[in-house]
Amino acid sequence: MIGDYLRARREQVRPEDVGLVDNGRRRVRGLRRDELAMLAGISTEYYTRLEQGRDQHPSTQVLDAVSRALNLDEDGRTHLYLLASPKPGKSRVVRRAERVRPSVQQLLDSWTDTAAYVHDPLLNVVASNALARALSPMFDPGENVLKSTFLDSAVHELLPDWETKVVTLVAALRAMVGPDVEDVRLTELVGELSVKSPVFARLWSRHDVRPQSGDGQHIMQHESVGELKLTYDKFQVGGTEGQTLVIYHADPGSGTSQALRLLSTLAADAEAPADPTRSPARAEEQPN
Repeated sequence: MIGDYLRARREQVRPEDVGLVDNGRRRVRGLRRDELAMLAGISTEYYTRLEQGRDQHPSTQVLDAVSRALNLDEDGRTHLYLLASPKPGKSRVVRRAERVRPSVQQLLDSWTDTAAYVHDPLLNVVASNALARALSPMFDPGENVLKSTFLDSAVHELLPDWETKVVTLVAALRAMVGPDVEDVRLTELVGELSVKSPVFARLWSRHDVRPQSGDGQHIMQHESVGELKLTYDKFQVGGTEGQTLVIYHADPGSGTSQALRLLSTLAADAEAPADPTRSPARAEEQPN
């Protein structure tokens, strides 16, 4: 795992960015192993063992030196340290199906003008409210936000900044799973997306790592109510294995706020149960 990360990040470093001369005759993308080792102040033999996974316990000093040579940011360094010191018992994990507490679902349902959903570390939606489902079917429980974003053309149309969004999502998934890359469900998810989406395959191979921000803004182009400028906030759900609550809301009195109220009404009408006492035949009866 650490070897895959080091190799991917080494390929992203251009020689000219670290003061090396690129004569145009390089046979590898990015830096060579010996160049990275020189920049880190370690032997090429040792760095090769590290990248090949034959050294499982690199020192903090070595990790610091390699991080500097790779120009890793804080998120990248943190990820490297996690890969170098994986927690025991994490390989080939099979996660149980996620559920939310009934009280959390009640909270979601109480927000009629605020879209909200809960996802697990693999971005599987485990709960949502009616307004979130009206925003997009990708927020239906059982859907996977990553798969929907890459594979569903309707989601592509919903997100004007799709190209930026997918980069963020893939890097966030790397951050959420950390060194637990052998989770069976993660392997299946990555395998399916790598086959079906060349864009995903390219982004996943970069090993970019960046935790999702806890707040920000998203713009959505909804087919029924037009452009939505939404503020989002994210919260960890206590007592769970990495569940995250995501809330979409709008500034009071804004056009988006009015659009959300309209969408909430449409969602309530769509999800309202049929009146069992009113049959089609009786509905068509006219008074004499």
